[in-house]
Amino acid sequence: MTVLRNGVPQPNEWVRVADDAPLPETDKVIVSLERWQAERVNLRQRNAAIGVALKSEQSPLLIQDDLDRLSLVALEFPKFTDGRAFSHARVLRDRLGFTGEIRGFGQVLRDQYLFMLRCGFDTVEPAAGKRVEGYAEALKEFSVFYQPTNDDRATALQLRHRKEAVAA
Repeated sequence: MTVLRNGVPQPNEWVRVADDAPLPETDKVIVSLERWQAERVNLRQRNAAIGVALKSEQSPLLIQDDLDRLSLVALEFPKFTDGRAFSHARVLRDRLGFTGEIRGFGQVLRDQYLFMLRCGFDTVEPAAGKRVEGYAEALKEFSVFYQPTNDDRATALQLRHRKEAVAA
């Protein structure tokens, strides 16, 4: 499985482990929220990197006390019309101060990719069989934004005020 980082396909270093499967000793693993909650004490003691996958209806507030131990939070896009993962990524970055990797997985569309990165996603794991050509081009489609995010790009309003200040 390939992941995208800044529009570039990369090998996936993470292994998604089913709830009933044994954990590999040294691999970077992603477990479900249910498994994390059931085995939290043991999983926190692992020496290898660990991540938690959240379904779209599962709030990142459920893992806020564990973010110091998590290297990755994977957020599900079950269908392209479900945008809750965008809000979850903003909560993780802006409200909870999560600095680890945020990964989107599932029905991730090329048209959403730029906005995912602006909301705090680092990587995207498209659905199996999904073509990833063109995702890098999606990053160049817009150069001015109205909404402020954590990517430090100036908003249209900020750019307008700068232009007015220079003209004055």
